[in-house]
Amino acid sequence: MTNTPVIGVLALQGDVREHLIALAAADTVARPVRRPEELAEVDGLVIPGGESTTMSKLAVLFGMLGPLRERVRAGMPVYGTCAGLILLADKILDPRSGQETIGGIDMIVRRNAFGRQNESFEAAVAIEAIDGGPVEGVFIRAPWVESVGAEVSVLAEHGGHIVAVRQKNALATSFHPELTGDHRLHQYFADMVRAAL
Repeated sequence: MTNTPVIGVLALQGDVREHLIALAAADTVARPVRRPEELAEVDGLVIPGGESTTMSKLAVLFGMLGPLRERVRAGMPVYGTCAGLILLADKILDPRSGQETIGGIDMIVRRNAFGRQNESFEAAVAIEAIDGGPVEGVFIRAPWVESVGAEVSVLAEHGGHIVAVRQKNALATSFHPELTGDHRLHQYFADMVRAAL
């Protein structure tokens, strides 16, 4: 069992089950995380899609915002999809009232940039770090990255907008890879977590 990372999925809202399945397929021990004591037991964390304002309020309510910021700052590997990307941004354009972020990636993001729910779409996204051709990205009220700092690697763009980034141990995508059955991004993140053990 050595070198089998324990990866949590922040289970406040969103596609928790789908991420747990994808992480298990990537040979990790995957478990939901709702409380600080559960966060303390994982080697890495996925922050799923959902509604970013609601998730930030729930993180405060569950006493998770401070511990999340501390773990991310300390270098815990973290992967945010859609709303998770927003929560990992150091800055949001036009944030909702009271919306806070965990931070960790030196980027500015725009919420719902690709349109509302009824404008959701799927697209093939070529990701620099992923072998085997493009991944299928599901964009649901998806954000995009307006700009990044010098330490951020842009891994993918779609329609001229940044949709996948990495800064050290933090990874983020505008889209939902967990909804497609293609687990290569989760495998990539699992490898990031293994490298940090």
